[in-house]
Amino acid sequence: MIKRVGKNLSVLTAEVPEASAQLERDGYTVLRDVLTLDEIAAIAREIDDAFAMYPAERGREDKDEFRYEMLNRGAACQAAIGHDLILEVIEPLLGSDCHVIANTAWRNPPDFGGGPWHCDAGPHVPRPEGVEWDDRIPYPVFAIGAHLMLKDCPVSCGPTAVVPGSHRSGRLAPFDRLTDPDLTYDGRPAVLLEANAGDVALFVSDIWHRGTPASGGDGRLFLQCHYGRRDIAQRIRTTADVNHLSPEAIERAQTQRERDLIGLHHPYFYDG
Repeated sequence: MIKRVGKNLSVLTAEVPEASAQLERDGYTVLRDVLTLDEIAAIAREIDDAFAMYPAERGREDKDEFRYEMLNRGAACQAAIGHDLILEVIEPLLGSDCHVIANTAWRNPPDFGGGPWHCDAGPHVPRPEGVEWDDRIPYPVFAIGAHLMLKDCPVSCGPTAVVPGSHRSGRLAPFDRLTDPDLTYDGRPAVLLEANAGDVALFVSDIWHRGTPASGGDGRLFLQCHYGRRDIAQRIRTTADVNHLSPEAIERAQTQRERDLIGLHHPYFYDG
């Protein structure tokens, strides 16, 4: 766990919620009954409005299942991602000045096909196989994903699966097992983050996770929020739309490496 000391970081030794300890240890946790029925209804309305008002993001008509920057598109969404019950769990890991780096609404259909095992933009401390983490050092967490569930998500709806402890591996999931439901890490099998409307599933960005294939449910609906340390830039809008550059500086950057160097990156994890 960490805390801010002025502009720097130090080790936090105070007691923290058990959910924070589980996130650091296992890489995931589920908070129950965070949102009220009224809050769920208000967020769902804002998401429906966003899908009606805005086209598929980045022209991805082949996957019309999400809409970005929801905190800009609805007051209820903005309020929900700042819920005290969420912040009290993530702040001991990310710092009391952590911020939202991405905020996306997901509306998966009943025939949601799931996806491959992956981690989001990590691993942040890459290591070769066989190099174990020294448990005397608090495992660093740089970003945490949250799924604020707006409808029940049992097994039939394709809940997110996580492999406990894999965030501490320093490695990506094995490329030859990217859709293997029996993937394990250090002998620990995957866990399905089944949740009810109003629950919030949290996972460390480095953990191996995937959406699982639906099997007869009525689809998934959730507000996703990624929280990052203060040091990690926001990705709520792409760098092509939001940057610190003058038109002259942009014009001078001719190659993609030159564009990357001044901060004009291709969209990737979180970017939206």
